[in-house]
Amino acid sequence: MRVERKTALIIGMARSGIASARLLAQNGWHVIINDMKAEIPGLFEALRGLEYEVALGRDPVTLYDSVDLVVVSPIIPMTRDFLEIARQRGIEVISEIELGWRFGKGDFVCITGTNGKTTCTALTGEIFKASGRPTFVLGNIGTAISEHAMSTRKGDVIVAETAALQLNGNIHFHAKAAGVTNITPDHLDHFGTMDAYIAAKAKIFLNQVPDDVAVLNWDDPIVRGFASRTPAKVLYFSRRTEVESGMFLAGGALVCRMDGADWPLMRANEVRIPGAHNLENAMLCALLALSQKVSPDAVRFALNTFPGVEHRIEHVRTLEGVEYINDSKGTNPASTIRAIEAMDPPMVLILGGYDKKADFGELFAAMTGKVKACVVLGQTAEQILAAARACKGAPPCHRAPDFETAVRLARELAEPGDVALLSPACASWDMFEDFEQRGRVFKELVNSF
Repeated sequence: MRVERKTALIIGMARSGIASARLLAQNGWHVIINDMKAEIPGLFEALRGLEYEVALGRDPVTLYDSVDLVVVSPIIPMTRDFLEIARQRGIEVISEIELGWRFGKGDFVCITGTNGKTTCTALTGEIFKASGRPTFVLGNIGTAISEHAMSTRKGDVIVAETAALQLNGNIHFHAKAAGVTNITPDHLDHFGTMDAYIAAKAKIFLNQVPDDVAVLNWDDPIVRGFASRTPAKVLYFSRRTEVESGMFLAGGALVCRMDGADWPLMRANEVRIPGAHNLENAMLCALLALSQKVSPDAVRFALNTFPGVEHRIEHVRTLEGVEYINDSKGTNPASTIRAIEAMDPPMVLILGGYDKKADFGELFAAMTGKVKACVVLGQTAEQILAAARACKGAPPCHRAPDFETAVRLARELAEPGDVALLSPACASWDMFEDFEQRGRVFKELVNSF
């Protein structure tokens, strides 16, 4: 009997779309690639050796007649009309991380939240690697789950950064252990309301069972409330409170409280990555690992040696007494506030970029006594300047017409002993492909001085 092979439509041909197309084509699916752009540099080279149908620049609805599955880029809202039409026609619509999960064979340990996801994902991956367990670090951190799903084996660990934009398309996705860093307003241009954004984040707990683990930030009321959304065993972490079960900061140490016993994991000052917020990140990562039977020694080793991630409070160089810091990963106001809190004043801060409908009022309030001047640019420049005018005591703001001018102006404003900090509080898409490119350009400019 002849079995007709199934057809998948991949909508959005960035990194996750390319990985999805490759995975499905290699597993016998007929693949149609689609994007609003009619031309995408490097796309066909990335798919070389595979069989697929090209439908770039076309309305996806015109392609549905023979389609069994739609895999959607995370930048496309799941509420778009053309996706609802697909569902009405009985076509399954999923995210790339759902696809990767279906083909992956390892245990998924997942991290989400507004800020700190990338740091926690990288650090958790280092902890599992230190334990000797085969580990894949994938997801929103930069490598699609689908890219390596077929390489995973039972018993492996897949540490995955899962953003709200990806989680919103999950159906059967299951995290054996799931951690949430914090929740603050972000991507409201995409979700419309905070409630919708929070609901998407909560999908990390979808399909969890009582034998699974959820690690939650007790100090964040929204995250603390996620305990009611999962049947899994809940562990909390806190910098301010002795939690009933989990990890907390006491007497300058990270104290673990599990199974009725308290024991110190390590001194807080032994955690290598700087900043009070990174103590929270360290506790989350430690709990995820300890809950999966990783030894405390492996946890301590990783926390003591992990230097941080590129583009997140990354030292670039010290020039003429000024320290240049790349925090291009600061893509929302709350993230930039954390970067400001982690730095010693005075600072010159570079702000601005793509408009995600953020509120910059709290950001300027956090600058008092720390930021001496701001350089503002990008699509959000007017909103940022308006927030500065509305904030009593806000530092002077200087507008720059482009990114290179902004970096050079920050150099002119900074004096010996200052920090020149790129932490834009905005996404990068008005000027760059992504925050990584923005960070690389910043480092190139600073190193050219």
